[in-house]
Amino acid sequence: MIRRVAREMVLQSLFQMDFTQAEPEEALAISLEVQQDEEQSEEAAKAVKYAGKVLKGTAKNLAEIDALIGKYAINWDVKRMPGIDRNILRLAVYEMRFAEEKLPVTVAVNEAVELAKRFGSEKSARFINGVLGKLMREEK
Repeated sequence: MIRRVAREMVLQSLFQMDFTQAEPEEALAISLEVQQDEEQSEEAAKAVKYAGKVLKGTAKNLAEIDALIGKYAINWDVKRMPGIDRNILRLAVYEMRFAEEKLPVTVAVNEAVELAKRFGSEKSARFINGVLGKLMREEK
């Protein structure tokens, strides 16, 4: 559950960075405040370490991550994707390919789809599953 809260914080932070050009530390601090306003404050405090590591890693590898997303999101320009979808994909690709402690691809895909169901549009989960599934099959 802690990592799920951390992923939500990372998603909120990436979205914030995408649209306000906030630095990772600032975006994560704002996300932590939001989580603490909700009823997940204890979990958020525990999740912030993992969230910080994932957020910094995603920001550091953003160009490579976006290139991979662009390669597998046929007929989609990464910058023109809905912001939630783009940032869920960024988080999942980081955890699958770039993290020190790589997540099994099936877990990363499942977690991304769950985030899409919670925060995205009604088409987000299917889109994200398709892009990550294609990446997973072709990158083996």
